[in-house]
Amino acid sequence: MGKITIALIGAGQRGVNYTGYALEHPDELQVVAVAEPNQQRSQKFKSLHGLSDEMCFESWEDLLARPKLADAVLICTQDNMHYEPTMKALEAGYHVLLEKPMSPDPLECIRMGERSEQYGRVFSICHVLRYTDFFGTIKTLLNEGAIGQLMSIQHNENVAYWHQAHSFVRGNWRKAAESSPMILAKSCHDLDIILWLAGADCTHVSSFGSLSHFKMENAPKGAPQRCLDGCPVSDTCPYYAPKVYLTDNIHWPTSAISDDLSLEARTKALQEGPYGKCVYHCDNDVVDHQVVNMEFANGVTAAFTMSAFTNDCSRTLKLMGTKGEIRAAMEKNEIEVIDFETGTTKQISLETPGGHIGHGGGDFGLIRDFVKLVQQGGQGNGLTSAAHSVQSHLMAFAAERSRLDRRVVNMREFTFEGA
Repeated sequence: MGKITIALIGAGQRGVNYTGYALEHPDELQVVAVAEPNQQRSQKFKSLHGLSDEMCFESWEDLLARPKLADAVLICTQDNMHYEPTMKALEAGYHVLLEKPMSPDPLECIRMGERSEQYGRVFSICHVLRYTDFFGTIKTLLNEGAIGQLMSIQHNENVAYWHQAHSFVRGNWRKAAESSPMILAKSCHDLDIILWLAGADCTHVSSFGSLSHFKMENAPKGAPQRCLDGCPVSDTCPYYAPKVYLTDNIHWPTSAISDDLSLEARTKALQEGPYGKCVYHCDNDVVDHQVVNMEFANGVTAAFTMSAFTNDCSRTLKLMGTKGEIRAAMEKNEIEVIDFETGTTKQISLETPGGHIGHGGGDFGLIRDFVKLVQQGGQGNGLTSAAHSVQSHLMAFAAERSRLDRRVVNMREFTFEGA
């Protein structure tokens, strides 16, 4: 099988980024349809990929009601809008690539995985980190025994104060009931990577965390509901909206607040929309810091920390083995391997992919893998097939249950009946 065709459901930033692969590799992938209710986004996507009016739909229901239009669908809707289109697409004969997280409901995650097996479809999840050279190199080092037997993992997701404010205080992922808990929405990537590196099933999880800072009682004296309504600390507050969104930089996160990026439209967005609200007067309820401890069947332990209170948006980790350790910083693309026996340190500096390729090259690596699986007729599992991804999602649900119940959770609780 040569070039494959794909239909996009949800033409937001993630969907546009992923389908950029078709523009750079038209011999491998062609986008033939889109479902997007926002007409401005739909028209822009239509022009970008040369689609006809007949292949642009207002909803996923309209697209999937038609006879099969493509080999596969890419689903990039909001978290709580993943289950129904995925189930319908698998039933209709499509292979499916689904943005993470799979669903805010553990039962739905399991059922989607079972449905893909029932119909023999490719069903991959957008856990892009597995496809980066950075994490791929670390996995190879572990497999080669560079630090002996792996014993412990420390992994930090440094969210960055400004990213937390944009996405999880003002933005679409600020309320768990409307999207998913923070540990799932932001950190299922990280739990998936930890599971992959540990190399065994997770058996027990414990977690602590809370929303401590971004709430009303921490608002500066006299702070209004909106930043543009005369904030008395506008000069010193790092979260003052015009500092973030009314600059010459119109790339993300600014590009997320309005489809029209003129200064006038952005100003109006701050006056009327959620991104102009004071971070201490929002309706957010997801945590701003959390820790998760994990035990795996092979004896490996892992400690994961997610914190909003960092300057950089980055991932850093340390892997400790019986013969050495690995220290690594993803955004710097730097890996350090220390050998206990010789006392030597090996520095590995990876080439940074082009800026248009997201997540350290992982976005396009994911699409490349999915294309190959579809070309092979669904034979074999990709790095992020549902068979792998369901467990890391269940780890996130276990962590949230542990945080709320303040107890250690046995992963056996998260079976089909107990999830």
